Amino acid sequence: MNEKYENPFDELPEALVEEMLDQCGEIGEKLSKSFETLYENKNEIRKKLEEQNILRKDIEIFSAPTHPTICGVDGSYAIEKLLSADMVAIAGVAVEGLTPPTEKRHWPKPHHFSKVLTASHNDSTAVVSRAIMMSMELILANRAPHDVIFLDGSLTTPFIYFNQALNKVTEVPEKLSNFLISGIKVEEEDTNEKITINIRGALVAYKEILLSSRTDKIFVGVPKYTTRKEITQRVLKLNEYEDRGFLSFILDAGEFIGPVKIQEPQSRWHIDKPPANTEKIIDEIIDALESLNVIYYRPYAHFPALRMEISQSIASNMQRIAILFESLKLQCGVPGIMEPYPLYLADRMVKHLGTALPAIRKTTTQEMALKWEEALGDMYLAMHGYRTEWGK
Repeated sequence: MNEKYENPFDELPEALVEEMLDQCGEIGEKLSKSFETLYENKNEIRKKLEEQNILRKDIEIFSAPTHPTICGVDGSYAIEKLLSADMVAIAGVAVEGLTPPTEKRHWPKPHHFSKVLTASHNDSTAVVSRAIMMSMELILANRAPHDVIFLDGSLTTPFIYFNQALNKVTEVPEKLSNFLISGIKVEEEDTNEKITINIRGALVAYKEILLSSRTDKIFVGVPKYTTRKEITQRVLKLNEYEDRGFLSFILDAGEFIGPVKIQEPQSRWHIDKPPANTEKIIDEIIDALESLNVIYYRPYAHFPALRMEISQSIASNMQRIAILFESLKLQCGVPGIMEPYPLYLADRMVKHLGTALPAIRKTTTQEMALKWEEALGDMYLAMHGYRTEWGK
């Protein structure tokens, strides 16, 4: 892995590498001009935000420290395309952040759900696998016994993934569709409690997360990459910038913008083919999605602005926002890590799923070879892997 990054151009033709490197100067010049323009207009932009009364400092709302407990939730899926079938791995992971010194409870191990299966070749496998992954994430997040729970990505993403999967669920092998609709039964490590992970349970958890009605829990969506423009387009009328990158130049350490209403979709939220007996839950989810808010906060000078999507119940309560900011101050202090620490750990874990799947395939092939009575050549050909695709 280290050699891959030390010699990134080894597999490319020399002329192609030289041609690409020759374009670096032009790219750097264009980016520098864009950044300079932002710096030149920074004071004017800040003045506009202050006039709108949405640019503030965190010290305005901070009170006595509450020492919140924090965890981050992320998920991943990987599909290795074999000659005979597809091998699919799906996982969701919840990782505890840096524990406050006053906290006596301990959540010692990363809590997770996982499933590995085989399925016949189908273009919709990735869509349904992604929805199962999202179900794992939502149920893990809703069960986490922490004060602040960070979810990797936008809070609107699960609804989109579920709608896409439900439209394709009849096209995939029955084994995979059953995992989404009927569920996967797993055993909780600490309590030995049996849990069923399915889309109905995920929708119930999703509703709880979007409403965040419990005052002792704060659920937050933290997307790393975003194209949303609630501030740049709606407030500042600057269409060429997206919010997070733009505000990382504008905000100083300890400043935040918002909360403001999240950017509305072009059409109303909907599920084309809702599962049985979920219509009421889906209506409640849609209402909650339409009232979501967003806050941008830059906790430190070495840290970019964070986009945080929160429920209306959190956005309307400055005390809960202060607890959220306190948790970010605790989890974002390490230079070089550009996201809250528990999300960084969870992301690092799930990103290895794609590299683990080929090893799982090889182990499976070895186990099969021990019991195979026919020609081994055919079996090895059937288990040959062409490539591994993975996503989040």
